Amino acid sequence: MIRIRYIISCLLLATVFTPFIFPADSIPPVIIQKLQGEIVFDGIPDEPAWQLTESFPFITHSPVFGNEPDEKTEARILYDEKYVYIGAWFYTKDPSKILSTSKLRDEIKPDCDWFAVIIDSYNDNENGMSFWTTPAGLRTDMEVFNDANGSYLYEPLNLSWNTHWEVKTHVNEKGWFVEMLIPVSSLRFQEKDGQVTMGLILIRWIPEHKSIYIFPRIPNEFGPYSMWKVSRAQDVVFHGLASHKPFYITPYALAGVSQLNELNEAETDYEFSRDQKLDAGLDLKYGITSNLTMDLTLNTDFAQVEADDEKVNLTRFSLFFEEKRQFFLERASIFDFKIGQSNTMFYSRRIGLDEDFNLVPIIGGVRLIGRKSGWDIGLMNMQTAKSDSLPSENFGILRLKKRMLNQHSYMGGIYTSRLGLDGSFNQVYGLDAVVRVTGDEYLKLVWGQSFENDFANKPLVLTNARYFVNWERRWNVGFHYDIFLSGGGPDYNPGIGFQRREDYTVYGGTFNYTWMMPAASPLVRHGPELTARDYFSQSRGIRESAMLGLHYLLEFKSLWQCYFGPEYSYENLLELFELSDDVNIPVGNYSFLQLTGMIMTPMSQPLRMFLNFEGGGYYDGQVLSVTAMPSWSISSTFVLSGAYIFSKVDFSRREQHFLSHIGRIKAQLMFSTKLSASAFIQYNSGSHNIISNFRFRYNPREGNDLWIVYNEGTNTDLTREVPNPPRLAARTVMLKYTYTFRL
Repeated sequence: MIRIRYIISCLLLATVFTPFIFPADSIPPVIIQKLQGEIVFDGIPDEPAWQLTESFPFITHSPVFGNEPDEKTEARILYDEKYVYIGAWFYTKDPSKILSTSKLRDEIKPDCDWFAVIIDSYNDNENGMSFWTTPAGLRTDMEVFNDANGSYLYEPLNLSWNTHWEVKTHVNEKGWFVEMLIPVSSLRFQEKDGQVTMGLILIRWIPEHKSIYIFPRIPNEFGPYSMWKVSRAQDVVFHGLASHKPFYITPYALAGVSQLNELNEAETDYEFSRDQKLDAGLDLKYGITSNLTMDLTLNTDFAQVEADDEKVNLTRFSLFFEEKRQFFLERASIFDFKIGQSNTMFYSRRIGLDEDFNLVPIIGGVRLIGRKSGWDIGLMNMQTAKSDSLPSENFGILRLKKRMLNQHSYMGGIYTSRLGLDGSFNQVYGLDAVVRVTGDEYLKLVWGQSFENDFANKPLVLTNARYFVNWERRWNVGFHYDIFLSGGGPDYNPGIGFQRREDYTVYGGTFNYTWMMPAASPLVRHGPELTARDYFSQSRGIRESAMLGLHYLLEFKSLWQCYFGPEYSYENLLELFELSDDVNIPVGNYSFLQLTGMIMTPMSQPLRMFLNFEGGGYYDGQVLSVTAMPSWSISSTFVLSGAYIFSKVDFSRREQHFLSHIGRIKAQLMFSTKLSASAFIQYNSGSHNIISNFRFRYNPREGNDLWIVYNEGTNTDLTREVPNPPRLAARTVMLKYTYTFRL
């Protein structure tokens, strides 16, 4: 323990005394011109006003960085008091090759031509707002966070974020063309000395050539999300741009009928109930100042949210499910407080859902997001009603971040509280810092503690503490590494957070070497990756788990990708591990070897496949697990996708066997960019049920939605238990309408 504190102390001293001798990349900013004249918003940027400013120079981002684009590409930006205008000219030598395979709101697919604008409105080199469109004129917006540092298994993107903006497109014999209107009120920014500085990235994707054109010159050597890297964005300056305070009121009305078959208290029979629901609620967005925006929600409802994907858990630790509810997704990156992998001190799914993901009514809440005196501020307070499993609770979150030392570094903190009307409480504080020490070398430090009832809460001790120290080279060419030391005490409990395991100390890292290939090679990049983890129990002082994996990555210019290699695991089970009701793994020490891998076909093709597999040893038995996820863009109107997860575990010596099948299929019918329908069916052999979901959406403009939602749960094995469950588990039909008043 003394050694751990010594290491942390040394790294903290290194952070404090890191001199301000590593200046940011000094590239002159681009001055954005104010609109002179008029623009007719019709998707054809042919007005004289567009020719009064220069086009941004695109270069090829991939497959070979630095080449001149094969297709002529232009984009210009103007602004006035109300809007930022973006015009783009995507000339195409063979217009018949232009692909447009979707009309669905918030969907961008690699088998479709698209154009993206990424704006780092606060110029913080970490977060960005992204606006995407296709030749069909669909709107997709998302947030970029953590400077797009991600992997093939972790997306640093919030695809469910929405804001108000408009786009129109036009296709003719010369190519396709775009006009975007982004309201100034949708951009939060800071003004200094009469000017506003933002970061800008422009991207064009051409699936026919499997090419990405980009501005500015961002190399494709930062991993799979290189083109989103906002710390490499071009600084652009707006003179005299004044922030508009948004004021939107969005009431909703909901009507529905639900049916439920539920086991009675005596557990002797199932009782059928039917309930009619008429409800209403309200969301409000108001700009308090030019940099602070308040969101208010009353009687919050998420009836239109799609069900979670079913998963198989072959580990003895918790599974992480992504947030899908819109209120918690907007500017969610401001509340981000990750502590390695999916561990975090704030996990919004703790609000409005119990441990089994059953809905808990949300009475209402408030959120304040923005920037003040250089500090990024996120404040949220939510109140839930009493449910069958939880008392009425209040959830409070305060997140602060401030840039320090250089423009790529920050320090910050978080405070969360969970207070129940039954007298229960949980409070957590955390401090974090990310420091760009030099070049692409980054140091991350996290410290936090939890305090709650029924525990002797003592500050500055490790039993109720969480820490994380990470050194990373953010450059995926040549030698790259990501090493860390982390742990959580036996009494640490983040009441509104997520942690996969408890009472542990872990050290390890990822080391890889990547070769970028020349233009003549069929490969874009390839190289080996070594991953190591070693877990110890803090309270017992013994090793609990260890993992050592060696994989090889191959990425082709044709967009084929594969990743494969062996993994050695050690597990010291200190208590019985129940894999299912009739399959368990006894206490003991286990060592086993597996082969794991991933194959992905070219995502630019209408028919594509993602395949993931693992097989080999598993404790004292054998495992085979395969995940296949096909997708077929039949046309721009109809898309089919699905997944099949097969998991089989055999403990032959103990004559125990585990078999799981999960299947799902999703059909999307897109009549236009405003009108769509989707059907989603999942089967899980482990829970013996089928979950069906149908959603119809009419979205004439942002903030105005008509939803018709049908959900049904069906039992498939009616003899698995006594009393026998009925065929119908639950059924719900709902109609929901929202309308936004812009004041």
